[in-house]
Amino acid sequence: MTSTSTGAGQALRLAIDIGGTFTDTVLVAGEDTVLASTKTLTTHQNPADGAMEGAARVMEQSGRTLGEVTGFIHGTTLATNALIERRGAVVATVCTEGFRDILDIGYERRYSQYDINLEKPDLLVPRERSFVIRERMSAEGGVLIALEESAVDALLRQIDESGAEALAVCLLHAYANPAHERRLRGLIAEKRPGLAVSISSEVSPEAREFDRLCTTAANAYIQPLMETYLARFAERFAAEGVTCPILMMTAGGGMCTVQTAARFPVRLVESGPAGGAILAARIAARAGLDEVLSFDIGGTTAKLCLINNARPQTSRSFEIARAARFIKGSGMPVRIPVIEMIEIGAGGGSIAGVDRLNRLTVGPKSAGSEPGPVAFGHGGTEPTVTDSDITLGYIVPDTFAEGHIQLDPEGSKQALTRVIGSKLALDAVGAADGVSRIVDESMASAGRMHAVESGKDLGPRTMIAFGGNGPLHASRVARSAGVSRIVIPPNPGVGSAVGFLFAPVSFEIVRSRYALLDSMDMDGVNGLLERMISEARDVVAQGAGDAPAQTMRTAFMRYNGQGHEIEISLPDRALASGDIAPLTAAFEEEYRKQFSRPVPGMEIEILNWAVRVATKERAVPPVPAAPALRPFDVARTRPIICDVDGTAKQAAFVARADLQPGDHVRGPALIHEPQTTTLVSADFSAHLDAIGNLVLIQDQKGGA
Repeated sequence: MTSTSTGAGQALRLAIDIGGTFTDTVLVAGEDTVLASTKTLTTHQNPADGAMEGAARVMEQSGRTLGEVTGFIHGTTLATNALIERRGAVVATVCTEGFRDILDIGYERRYSQYDINLEKPDLLVPRERSFVIRERMSAEGGVLIALEESAVDALLRQIDESGAEALAVCLLHAYANPAHERRLRGLIAEKRPGLAVSISSEVSPEAREFDRLCTTAANAYIQPLMETYLARFAERFAAEGVTCPILMMTAGGGMCTVQTAARFPVRLVESGPAGGAILAARIAARAGLDEVLSFDIGGTTAKLCLINNARPQTSRSFEIARAARFIKGSGMPVRIPVIEMIEIGAGGGSIAGVDRLNRLTVGPKSAGSEPGPVAFGHGGTEPTVTDSDITLGYIVPDTFAEGHIQLDPEGSKQALTRVIGSKLALDAVGAADGVSRIVDESMASAGRMHAVESGKDLGPRTMIAFGGNGPLHASRVARSAGVSRIVIPPNPGVGSAVGFLFAPVSFEIVRSRYALLDSMDMDGVNGLLERMISEARDVVAQGAGDAPAQTMRTAFMRYNGQGHEIEISLPDRALASGDIAPLTAAFEEEYRKQFSRPVPGMEIEILNWAVRVATKERAVPPVPAAPALRPFDVARTRPIICDVDGTAKQAAFVARADLQPGDHVRGPALIHEPQTTTLVSADFSAHLDAIGNLVLIQDQKGGA
């Protein structure tokens, strides 16, 4: 992304990312010319207030008006936070008679086999709000027992007595035939028009009842909240002059309309971090990087994502609010298209303290924006990572948050001494250094774990760091993670919001239809795929109009009898009998990559089919030649505590705006810009590349 104060006559696009601590706003002209960007504190009582403040600020900076905006993309943590903090609606479920206890039974296993104090995941709906109705579909979609419509009145009385505000309907095998779910929703709408109803055949039309019910319950849980929020958000900006549609960022890295988001708000979970991964993929493509680790640290969390060949790693499922941070199965499973990443409670607002065993701890609890770190002076009393960075000299009060937030460094030192130093016999600097080392190692450990789980190695990767705190911690985390090269893109403090602007308008649908590869009903499968494509195109057209779109088809295949599938791409046309042999070969090759060798003589079956319709990606310019490096003449220095050896050192203090391609700065150094600061550790050096990225290289000496 390039930065400039021009842009007259070019289309204006506005991106707003509401995070747990800060709301990031970016105004772009044309393809990638940043006219203005800013960070404002998130206003949790009414998130639109902070968003409007940011929008007004970038419009004032650029001399433009909201009425001139032709594209508006929004991402928010509201859906995620509502699920984590349990601030959604009172939800009831309706299942097929005999299947009331799907949520209690789950996978029929404990996520930690020998933990006698095991904390079970909170799945939102207790048994007393789990109801049933008589009906039954077969796995092939045939009606075995007709829907007992005469029982609907009694069911509604039970729902009324439970106090439910939203309903999740998940009937057996509704993915194969949604007729009963749709009919039940229609009957309920007639009799209880104010009750929000989510049906599994629309939210997650896939086999596996537990995952399908969890996803539908999560959607129902946040639907009233998100529906109200999105309507108010759109009305607020319309009243201020916005006339273009507002598109919402989704967890899968695409965009959809506000109307689609209101129907499927569960797809907005983790939408902000997805924007960051899109940005990192774009930067990787522009810089010609094949293997990348995206590293995004905000005020509340740190997010890490693996990117190969400019494509973020994706998944069909993830877990919300794990009871045990890194243990699979300890959260609520949700099956939606998502960019796969690991997220931990480690950000600028993460609170530090000393536990009852006199151990220094950091996070996952965050001070957020209300009250925020002690240094913000908004009533915070517990020291945070940001307070530690201020005390170590890494954050300079004069350049923090464009000067909109006045910092109190002395307050940070007092809090660190009172809460940590007094218990561990440390001064403020010693306490801050301990906090810094713990949080950096936590983030590095999360990255290593994520790589190992994916069968990948961090060593050869380039870290792309952004977010308000990403550049500040990048060199410290990279050292612990074994990464020796870091790229800091332009405008890193608002990186996720910038990433929104490169996301396609897209919609993905996955449906279950069982078939053996060698003997599948080609006409039936082709008909299913065409119906899915038509449905997805209708959704995309709402946000993209007549813009050219591309279609991707996928099959989820496995050997007969296995429990999990491998994703295999399908040709972009109707399937024919001649495709069976190449699909078999593609599956066996992918199986070999994951499990060393295929299994000869086994039948291959397909459980799920997926289509993704998306507008075409923006063209990536060719990788420019690297500029010749030359030493930058450093005019100013500042005292810091060196993160390598813990001693006081003078660090070069450089404005990023003063650097030209090829300028080279030796660590230790602080390279500051309006919304963040990059710490170049003593064992790193930094230079500006041909497209404006700040590149940090670990050279062991801190010099060229």
